[in-house]
Amino acid sequence: MYEVMIATTEHEREAAFTVRKKVFVEEQGVPLSMEIDEFDQSASHFIVYDGPKAIAAGRIRNIASDIGKVERVCVLKEYRGKHLGVLIMNTLEEHAKKAGIQKILLNAQSHAIPFYEKLGYFVASPEFMDADIPHRAMEKQINTTS
Repeated sequence: MYEVMIATTEHEREAAFTVRKKVFVEEQGVPLSMEIDEFDQSASHFIVYDGPKAIAAGRIRNIASDIGKVERVCVLKEYRGKHLGVLIMNTLEEHAKKAGIQKILLNAQSHAIPFYEKLGYFVASPEFMDADIPHRAMEKQINTTS
């Protein structure tokens, strides 16, 4: 059984960073200096655990009173295809609703656009490069009354 939780301790935040480093730095070649950034201190971090092992992560941060930005969503390679991305995105969205966020923005790697479209996000920009990886901006209005 997988458990998703918000990081409330430094140990839990480090668990999220460990997953991100494995996926983005080791697997995709993103420089560590770009992966761990100034927004890590203010963002809300989420981790998916398989028992004691952190296996997926993501973060959300407020960029305006009613706008949030989802970033750094990732799943360890050996756990992909188990709907953990959906699990973490649903949890991030529920957190956003409770915080009064009405719109979520994200920059999706181009290969992941179909995943986010299935969750109700739509493409909002032409393709651009970030860390030498093609991306598109996406967004979604969320209902804060449900």
